[in-house]
Amino acid sequence: MTTARIDEAAETLVIAGAGQRPTTAELIGPRARVGARITGGGKTWKATFPLRAARWGGPELPLPTGDYELHIADVELGDLLVAAEVLTGVRVAVDGTTVRIAAPIDPAYETSEGQATLEGRYLAHPGATENAVFFESFYGRAVGCNPQAIDRALYAQAPDVTRYWSVVDLSVAVPDGAIAVVEGSPEWWRARAASRLLVVNDWLRRRFARKPGQKVLQTWHGTPLKRLALHRPGFAPRRMAAVIKESRRWDVLLAQNTYSERILRKAYAFFGRPIWVEGYPRNDALVTGDAAAIRAALGIADGERVLLYAPTWRDDRPEMVDFIDAEELARQTDSVVLVRGHSRTIDTGRDRAGARVIDVTGYPETSQLLLAADVLITDYSSVMFDFSVTGKPMFFLVPDLDHYRGELRGFYFDLETRAPGPLVRTQDELVAALADGEYGNVYAERYRAWRAQFNPRDDGRSAERVVARILDQGYVTR
Repeated sequence: MTTARIDEAAETLVIAGAGQRPTTAELIGPRARVGARITGGGKTWKATFPLRAARWGGPELPLPTGDYELHIADVELGDLLVAAEVLTGVRVAVDGTTVRIAAPIDPAYETSEGQATLEGRYLAHPGATENAVFFESFYGRAVGCNPQAIDRALYAQAPDVTRYWSVVDLSVAVPDGAIAVVEGSPEWWRARAASRLLVVNDWLRRRFARKPGQKVLQTWHGTPLKRLALHRPGFAPRRMAAVIKESRRWDVLLAQNTYSERILRKAYAFFGRPIWVEGYPRNDALVTGDAAAIRAALGIADGERVLLYAPTWRDDRPEMVDFIDAEELARQTDSVVLVRGHSRTIDTGRDRAGARVIDVTGYPETSQLLLAADVLITDYSSVMFDFSVTGKPMFFLVPDLDHYRGELRGFYFDLETRAPGPLVRTQDELVAALADGEYGNVYAERYRAWRAQFNPRDDGRSAERVVARILDQGYVTR
């Protein structure tokens, strides 16, 4: 007979059984996996699974939320059942071979009545009572992008300001000195109401209500090639109303360049309020960062050529596009291939594996991956406007170009005539382009023009300038 229990003190899942000791035992989730410590032998054995793990050389943190498959070699697990238990960092339940990891929120608060109670408290809160900033990046799935860079600069210039970070669970590491608040928890609702400034890079959600004295800085998350918001094809009136309602919640909008400033103002009907054109804080790392340290954290040996494949998401599919065979590309080009899914596909796929392939979809900061890479392979993603800060080569794998441009989203300019690198339709074409020694000469002039238009303010000091504006405006005080 096999049994399961949660060791709350040790934050572990313990599976015990009789008979021969198994050779391997793993918990395998969409974006993480952990092995068990197996003890015993002879008549009984025990497999102890940690419910915490370290990734990318970072701190040991609770496992990401999701359904994990329990694999124990040569063992019939039977009908294991453990009711949900709330620990310090996670909530855990076992049902057969499925282990469900959830954020450590009291289940009472996840009912409709519980959330209504918390929302009622939020609406009744008197207003921005704390000299604090509430940060959120990609709906709490990561701590990165422009909010992360602004956090760093704020901590350097005004260390006494309280910094809250909205996270989906405690597997998301927050910066030193910051306070993690799990979305939907009582602490999250309170911090969201009490902070004088909210810094976000996507839409506000959960029935946001501005409090007296509260400001919102919308940093957005990329210079657009594809059409946005009110400019998207086939836009319904109801969606238009939602866009305008959302943009009216923002006090300030951040733009990477004047091209973005013009588009964002019109696409979000953001009239009569300031847009700060200061470059992108997240790109400071491309000027000041240490590529060798990032490669070391990823386990990449010195001297390896690194290709980063980072496509955008598609409106007509929930998962990441799979236009390359990453393992085959690594073999064909004698390279390490980093695979980076979009933030919108994190919850719908699993990490890819293969020889010399590293799935970095869950890596917190895209800018560090851009710094570590020797070459970018993308399609219509805004990373093209960030990677150009480095001056390194980029290639555009676009097998669905006609569909994406003509039917799905549409573009603001003709990528084929202006791209600072070749557009290819197949993996074979990509491999040939990567091997072409004339790349630099052919695209040099386009690359110079691209950087002049899109990167004039990406000088390594964007976050510093944005924080100076925040403090000058009195959104928070030193």
